[in-house]
Amino acid sequence: YEAEYMLEQGFSDVTVVDIAALPLERLRSRVGDRSGLKTIQSNFFDHQGQYQLILEQTFFCALDPALRQDYMQHMHSLLKPGGHLAGVLFNVEFEKEGPPFGGEESDYRKLMKPWFHILLMEPCENSVQPRMNTELFFVAEARSDAH
Repeated sequence: YEAEYMLEQGFSDVTVVDIAALPLERLRSRVGDRSGLKTIQSNFFDHQGQYQLILEQTFFCALDPALRQDYMQHMHSLLKPGGHLAGVLFNVEFEKEGPPFGGEESDYRKLMKPWFHILLMEPCENSVQPRMNTELFFVAEARSDAH
């Protein structure tokens, strides 16, 4: 739905990557042949590309926490110099074994620090009702001195 919204807002180059075919097929059926939309069925960690902006929405929380450092490193590699990663992250630990897997702001800041300058990280004020008061909105810029 984020891709549809971006197209409606005038973004002219939107790429959606998903490991599963069905969500991509459903997206294409909803938006039709709009120019500016590219869908790629791929494992995130195998995907190569260069983007100015990547939106995170419920992918990070689905990953085993052991993959979080790899996620940050790969996100950094997908961004053009000065590119941005933005989105929402859970700001709550879940009692059940995930996914989804939660976390805390301080942990996210430590995890991002080697790869990103965090420009904004604050409680998300427009979450969908089931996730209200449990998410952080963030914007981070790819570090040029990442290691």
